[in-house]
Amino acid sequence: MLARPSSSLGPAEKGILATVSAKRTERLLTLVMLLLSTRRGWTKEELFREIEQYEQASTPAAREKLFDRDKATLREQGIPLESFTEDSLFENDNTSTRYRIDAEDYRLPGMSFTAAESAALTIAAGMWEEASLGSAASRALRKLQGRGVDAEPVPASPIDARIRTNEPFWDELWQATSGRRVIRFGYRAASTGEERERTVQPWGMGSRFGHWYLVGFDVDRQAERWFRLTRMTTPPAVQPGSYTVPPEFSMSASLATLAAGQTGLHATVAVRTGTCHILRARPGATTTERGDGWDTLEYTYTDQATAAGEIASFGQNAQALSPQPLVAEVLRRLESAARALREAPPTFSFSEDAPPRSAVSHAVSTEDRLLRLLDLVPYLLNHPGVEVAEAARAFGVSPSQLIRDVELLFVSGPRFYPDGLIDIHLDDDRIHITDPQSLGDPIRFGLDEVCALLVGLDTLINLPGLPDDSAVRSASEKLRSGAGDAARMNESIAARVTEDEVAPVLATVRAGIEQRKQLHLRYVVPARDEVTERNVEPLRAFLHDDIWYLDAWCHRARGRRNFRLDRMQQVDVTDLPATAEAESPPVIFDPSTADQTVVLVLGAGARWIAQSYSAVRTAETNDGRLAAEIRLNTTGRLPSLVASLGGECTVVMPGDARKDALSFVDAALNVYGQHGSN
Repeated sequence: MLARPSSSLGPAEKGILATVSAKRTERLLTLVMLLLSTRRGWTKEELFREIEQYEQASTPAAREKLFDRDKATLREQGIPLESFTEDSLFENDNTSTRYRIDAEDYRLPGMSFTAAESAALTIAAGMWEEASLGSAASRALRKLQGRGVDAEPVPASPIDARIRTNEPFWDELWQATSGRRVIRFGYRAASTGEERERTVQPWGMGSRFGHWYLVGFDVDRQAERWFRLTRMTTPPAVQPGSYTVPPEFSMSASLATLAAGQTGLHATVAVRTGTCHILRARPGATTTERGDGWDTLEYTYTDQATAAGEIASFGQNAQALSPQPLVAEVLRRLESAARALREAPPTFSFSEDAPPRSAVSHAVSTEDRLLRLLDLVPYLLNHPGVEVAEAARAFGVSPSQLIRDVELLFVSGPRFYPDGLIDIHLDDDRIHITDPQSLGDPIRFGLDEVCALLVGLDTLINLPGLPDDSAVRSASEKLRSGAGDAARMNESIAARVTEDEVAPVLATVRAGIEQRKQLHLRYVVPARDEVTERNVEPLRAFLHDDIWYLDAWCHRARGRRNFRLDRMQQVDVTDLPATAEAESPPVIFDPSTADQTVVLVLGAGARWIAQSYSAVRTAETNDGRLAAEIRLNTTGRLPSLVASLGGECTVVMPGDARKDALSFVDAALNVYGQHGSN
């Protein structure tokens, strides 16, 4: 029988599921407490007597199955459960097998950190935006707070970097990589567009150029290969077999060679005089005036799909001339976009009572709650009398959920040893714990937690303009030393958030912020396709959707604005002081405050738009695409976006925006009809 999704269950059924989950969490927690309580260990029979839920199993076989599943769960969560055999009186005497958790293997080693190192660790943990390593980083930081990390808030950094992990199948691929599991998945080749299945031994994952990549050994091709996550067409399926990652492999080193290993291709593009400033500003680009209202622009590129989308986004102001595959791809995108805009939209239906995306909560597993409870005990020891609301914020749960966690800690423990229960109570909305039993020390780091912090620290070190990275490096060294074997997985994941083209600009911006000086910008405004000169007072630089922005007070606009660093043709620190820090609230990417509602239909290659633009509502269409309702302050850039995505994104409403997008694409196609492709 197939189980129904929990979202389709009624209140009574959900209550039953919650009770079952709580009982399983209680059983696992009690099992951990018992196995930690003695070096002599416990036999199965002894554990079955002490833990009531084992004794209540319907049959001996069900009891054995339950115990085997619990053992596997604890080991999967990084809890070092071990079994050993005593000398037995008779051969094949299984009753002599005992189980325990070695306290030394369980306990996080003692560490001490300076105030500067603590600040570096806090910033590193905050770099992860979402997915499994985001929660792992938060959990690791909570553990370190019991080992010398200052829990005080860290002043806002002038350079705010974030590592995004919202690309397709990220969590599944990381689990396969960290677990050394062979996987098989569908993949669309960038060069040919051909889709084939690949069987891969994952070695590492890395982020660069705004994309995540999987690196591993392609079993079918018997060679190391790179795979971009956005080109994967099916979820990874675990395959039988094991493998060993080459000892010299380093994901960070591999990322450094990604660009160098690609051969630069030479593009020739005709651009209307006075337009396409972003293309003209590409490193190494050369422009030749033709005298007929057009200029010839030449530059190099490495990814055909990206280059074609960029050229198509300029509509009738740009025409690809060579090489022929690039010209063909631009035309394909424009023709596909025109066809999608002329076709009748697919059918779909938004749910009227759908909650905002930010309000959708994800189910928390029994394993997640068990780990939270194991973290909660040492946290409460280090924060005597902490208020419920403060503890709830520290663990990212509601106050009512935290109270339920405290209640579960109170009742968990062995049946026949009342002295083995945790002494914990709630008094005047404050929590006190006096006897933590065997759970007083934070558990040793898991692989995910070490990786999350170390990658965050590595990313922090590599940000340009950091005046003193000694505290970051020493924190990393201490963490590696204390994490033991878990630190080895750090070689399997890396993120590079700043490229060579942007690094000097970011360093100059950082200098302006720290010196409190105005910056002079020569800045491209894509909406008007013009270059402007302006003075701004820099406040902070931040990374959003893998693009660097400067949040600054602009004297020309007389207000606070965001400026993309890759659109700054020139930036200089002036001698003028910056004074406008508090004159206006910050500009935040918040479509909910915009005044125009747009409905888009997104193919597989454009579903990222729903998340990047914080879609208010989404719905699956009858042809397998995604309808997304988003809010924008202007629809002026929509035609350019639609053209660049080549039919993967089409406008449903408003009707005027759909017509504007079609006119934009038709005008671009007319340029090719008039001028050819020579």
